[in-house]
Amino acid sequence: SSHFGSSSDSSQVENFLCHHAMAMYQRFVQSGRLALITFGPYAGKMATIVDIVDQRHVVVDGPESVTGVRRHMMPIKRLSLTDFRAKVRRGAREKTLKKALEKDEIMKKWSESAWAKKLNAKEARASLTDFDRFKLMVAKKKRATAVKKALKKK
Repeated sequence: SSHFGSSSDSSQVENFLCHHAMAMYQRFVQSGRLALITFGPYAGKMATIVDIVDQRHVVVDGPESVTGVRRHMMPIKRLSLTDFRAKVRRGAREKTLKKALEKDEIMKKWSESAWAKKLNAKEARASLTDFDRFKLMVAKKKRATAVKKALKKK
């Protein structure tokens, strides 16, 4: 019981190979790539890759006025690459980077993405007070009873 039948289904094999070749990386470490910093003093903040230093390190810049991340070198392992990329040259100045981000509305697109929304929701949950959590519980109970009532009617 192999993946493909014993008959010579070359089109099936081709289709499989094509499909799996397409599943390669789509997000590359390149200048202008928007990334989420996952570790360190700037963890949870967005930064743009400005330059590649070597196999493991890149220079990132917020720009500071936009995301609060100043230009510094950091390991690629501490970054999560996003789908968004600003069109900037390697080693672009902060002013150029800021213009490129505004022109393509990169930060706006990021804030509308599911990933960003999930991060915001997580942050909101973390900042709840005890009373907020209580109100949330009461609201959830209320909703559950309303749903049960609506389902009972049918």
